[in-house]
Amino acid sequence: MKGKKGLGAIKHDPYAVLRLPEFRLYISARLCITLAMQIQAVIVGWQIYDITKDPLSLGLIGLAEAIPSIVVSLYAGYLADMVPRKKIIMVVISLLMLCSVALLYFTLDISNTIALFGVLPIYVIIFISGIARGFMNPAVFSFMPQLVSGKQLYANAITWSSTTWQAASLVGPAIGGLVYGFYGITAAYATDAVLVFLSLVSFALIGAKPLPENINPQNMKESLKSGVRFVFGNQVILNAISLDMFAVLFGGAVALLPIFASDILKIGPEGLGFLRAAPAVGSVVMAIWMAYHPITVQAGKKMLWCVAGFGVSLILFGFSTNFWFSLVMLILSGAFDSISVIIRSTLIHTLTPEYMKGRVSSVNSIFVGSSNEIGAFRAGAMAKLLGAVPSVVLGGLITLGVVGVTAWKADKLRTLDLEPQTA
Repeated sequence: MKGKKGLGAIKHDPYAVLRLPEFRLYISARLCITLAMQIQAVIVGWQIYDITKDPLSLGLIGLAEAIPSIVVSLYAGYLADMVPRKKIIMVVISLLMLCSVALLYFTLDISNTIALFGVLPIYVIIFISGIARGFMNPAVFSFMPQLVSGKQLYANAITWSSTTWQAASLVGPAIGGLVYGFYGITAAYATDAVLVFLSLVSFALIGAKPLPENINPQNMKESLKSGVRFVFGNQVILNAISLDMFAVLFGGAVALLPIFASDILKIGPEGLGFLRAAPAVGSVVMAIWMAYHPITVQAGKKMLWCVAGFGVSLILFGFSTNFWFSLVMLILSGAFDSISVIIRSTLIHTLTPEYMKGRVSSVNSIFVGSSNEIGAFRAGAMAKLLGAVPSVVLGGLITLGVVGVTAWKADKLRTLDLEPQTA
């Protein structure tokens, strides 16, 4: 009984992981790199649309990042299980910093790069950053559990990590839009580069961690196969990942926000920053609430309802011509999405052995992470053919259909409860 009480005390302490100095450095680093990526996304989206006035060009941003990320993901996951994860993180963030500096250099127009080649150099940098992010995601995902002691802290760590990411997603687009709008594109890219550097410094201050013991050593080919087999052999993880993947693939509207800001709502780059930040407002509020009230009972059913709510909120956003109503719908979409993300991440961390987390994370990244970029291409291509509003509305309707099929077919996910000791 004594042990159970102790475990319960840890579980219900919403600040448990924040008392760990290295975890605080970790979320500081994650805050800075996410701020940088969000600022960069706003700047690049507005810059490219301002040059081309083509909806498809916005979708191509996502495709330029997704293709290299998908290509390297499985090997990146293998590497994260074979090489100390901090080393990988330091290398890829250094590469992301070089990408940010290159985008900054283009704005100085010293070599007339943009004038000579148009938006092509920007796509090249996004492609390179896609490679870096493909290696970063499994390394960061599998590095985090090494900073906390015991699985009982996983849900708390995931919630605060998610809250940090969402907070950066909230503030980053607003910073990007405001700095771009008031001080210009060069100042915005300079802010991006400084934040990437601060992330690099924060990660450097975390002590090196040895790799978890691999109880089943294999060659690279078999090792990669085992990670894929693990995901496809676990119905709960597979269904949770698939649900999120299709929701993001068909329900995403973020790539089209420059069109809504410019042509429909007519609010300029400053307003675009607020639209980009709106989903994160809902996500941050929901993530903080979940730090105090973790979902355990009927977690699978609640996850399904929340993905459906995500689809409905995007449909209503697509029809809106009022800035404030659009903002509220995007906030709701973020709140619904936050629940799905936290439940899925908790499941993967809890059910995956430590020595396989890099590979399983890479499969998750292919399913969910890259679906953001592919979803952006889907939205841009559909907007090119049908218009921005039909693209968003149809995507939301398809998301509702995916939820219906999943609820019907995925019985283990539908009836999932998260036990208190693993929540």
